Amino acid sequence: MASKARRMLRLPILALAALLASGASFADEKAAKPATPATRDELVAAARKVMTSQTYCALITLDAAGRPSVRTMNPFPPEDDLTVWFATNDRSRKVAEMRADPRVTLYYADHAKASGYVSLSGRAVLVDDRAEILKRKRAYWDQSFPGLKNLVLVKVVPEKLDVLNYEGKIVVDPVTWRTPSIDVGAVTPAP
Repeated sequence: MASKARRMLRLPILALAALLASGASFADEKAAKPATPATRDELVAAARKVMTSQTYCALITLDAAGRPSVRTMNPFPPEDDLTVWFATNDRSRKVAEMRADPRVTLYYADHAKASGYVSLSGRAVLVDDRAEILKRKRAYWDQSFPGLKNLVLVKVVPEKLDVLNYEGKIVVDPVTWRTPSIDVGAVTPAP
């Protein structure tokens, strides 16, 4: 049995040795085909595609000690300028953390299709305006927030966007593995 296992291991080792002996390397292949950097509009479109395909995202806040806290949220689709809204309980730990430090990150990932991810960093603004709440009202809020009490909207004003979208050919730098990113600033509305 041991000799059969050694023979099975020998084949991949021989194939790798042949590849190395031929002078070919993965680094040479990457150097021969540099990735074309995506434009700002392509990055935003690729991010929007990942974000709108997901029902949930992760919200990352900072606790009093500066440690990240992560939880799952059900956001509204991003607005034209990539502003993202969601609702939560105004007595929650996440709201206390956002009141103390409004810096947040939203993380969207498509793990089912492995098509990519988006990390959107920005500032959280807590909105308790009744008209805005009613404008955005979702059916499940009647059960989660009877009478819409203790409900606060969170508006995430985007500042930085990192995006990986294999379908859109928005991929990491082959050397640093850094994802393409932009400072959001003013984003052109989607067509």
